[in-house]
Amino acid sequence: MDHSIYVSEFLLDGFDPSAKDRSINQPARFLPFNFGLNKTTVSKMSIILLNAMKNLARKSSLLLAVLYLGWLAGAFSDQAQANPSTLKTRPSPDWLASSVVYEIFPRNFSQAGDLNAITARLDELNDLGFNILWLMPIHPTGEKLQKGSLGSPFAVRDFYAINPAYGTTNDFKQLVAQAHQRNMKVVMDIVAGQTSWDSVLMAHPEFYLKDTNGNITPPDPAWKDVAGLDYTNPDVRHYMIDMMKYWLTDYNVDGFRCDVAPNVPLDFWEQARAELEKVNSQVIILADAGAKPELLTNAFDIDSSWSMNYAVDMVMNGLQPASYIPDSWNHTDEQFPDKCLHLRFTDSHEQPRAVARYGLSGALAAQILMLTLDGVPLFYNGMEVGDATESADPALFEKMPVFWNPGGRPPLRTIYHDLIKLRKQNPALCTGTVEWLDNTATNQVVSFLRKDDKNEFLVLINFSSSVVLGSVTLDAADGFEPVSIGDQPRPIDTSLPNFKLNSYSWYIFHQAISK
Repeated sequence: MDHSIYVSEFLLDGFDPSAKDRSINQPARFLPFNFGLNKTTVSKMSIILLNAMKNLARKSSLLLAVLYLGWLAGAFSDQAQANPSTLKTRPSPDWLASSVVYEIFPRNFSQAGDLNAITARLDELNDLGFNILWLMPIHPTGEKLQKGSLGSPFAVRDFYAINPAYGTTNDFKQLVAQAHQRNMKVVMDIVAGQTSWDSVLMAHPEFYLKDTNGNITPPDPAWKDVAGLDYTNPDVRHYMIDMMKYWLTDYNVDGFRCDVAPNVPLDFWEQARAELEKVNSQVIILADAGAKPELLTNAFDIDSSWSMNYAVDMVMNGLQPASYIPDSWNHTDEQFPDKCLHLRFTDSHEQPRAVARYGLSGALAAQILMLTLDGVPLFYNGMEVGDATESADPALFEKMPVFWNPGGRPPLRTIYHDLIKLRKQNPALCTGTVEWLDNTATNQVVSFLRKDDKNEFLVLINFSSSVVLGSVTLDAADGFEPVSIGDQPRPIDTSLPNFKLNSYSWYIFHQAISK
């Protein structure tokens, strides 16, 4: 949902608020956290954030200033989180780690803005290699206090209904059936923490959060278009679980993506999981959350890798060196128990398009990282053609369809097709280990290995607009051969361990492991 970017994963450390003339070339460090913040800490942090935003304003980095404000708005949390060393990851279906998720905003996926237009593109999406379709909310959108001219899809009027602008129940059944014929899964977006102000559930005012005067309130003061549900009421829990069962049984969907999952008590999600597995033992449930290891123990199969998303944003905006990316990955790895899955993304409905933020070459470089890291890669609504149509607030509340034939793009479809195929054919890129390698240009370049007992892949990505010459630390470089992706030229100026990387360029090398 539009929550001014859900940011509860970053802690500013080492920034001196008294240094009034601190240069933007001496950026603050940000690290994901996995503990609650008290109001005293946040009060101190607000001073730091204000200083940071002054620097950002001089840098004209409005987006990051908004991110900091979103962080501050979401940081007032005293919830203790579990010690990850005591947690174990729940087992997920084996196929999930090798999947690629495609997020669809039905309203803006096509000019028609309906479910049939999605069904019409299933062959294209399947050919590219996407095997999980995440549909943003398909329910009727509330009109009371709506945002924009069409309202937010996350302000749901009736969880049991389909938005008439999207089509009929038969249209949705046909979409799911056609996806299943192509071995594609369909995941619905569920907004369990809230409804629109004209929801059918308003007939039950006892279902809602209330202030001290008995007035229904939003789940967050900034979300004026929605009313918060009260999970201390057992009837709310029963209603929501029965609703999810309905979509599993009557429409044969494969699972759910749960918007702002931490806004709903963890024990509800665990209760829901147990009930949903009685209907479909292979149900998959995605959490819109990060830095919450306890969500992946019993309730969810995968969470959102917001920390990596923001780390890449910091690097691409010149506020951190490229080495900040492995730093962020390592910190997350320490937070979570083994075998946790994270959704890796650069583009979503909650941010301006990656091509708008980073440029075409930069956006491609960032997505190469997501496709070669561990976890599950995500694509969003026309990303595969380099669509630059606005996607976040306020476009989220309007009709702004994908432009499917933009000019001046590299052959993105071919590149993404080949990379997804490479990933699916090589378990080393899905479930293999990640080993970050030192190189001599860590301000601009990330270098890492993905390997299992059969294959080893070396990935080099230049996150800068400059040509970079350097070398990577390898035990043995002789056996690596460049992998052909699309029409990418072979690295004629690279002889490992030395490399030459042009602006935002990248190379993938492979060698078989001899036994």
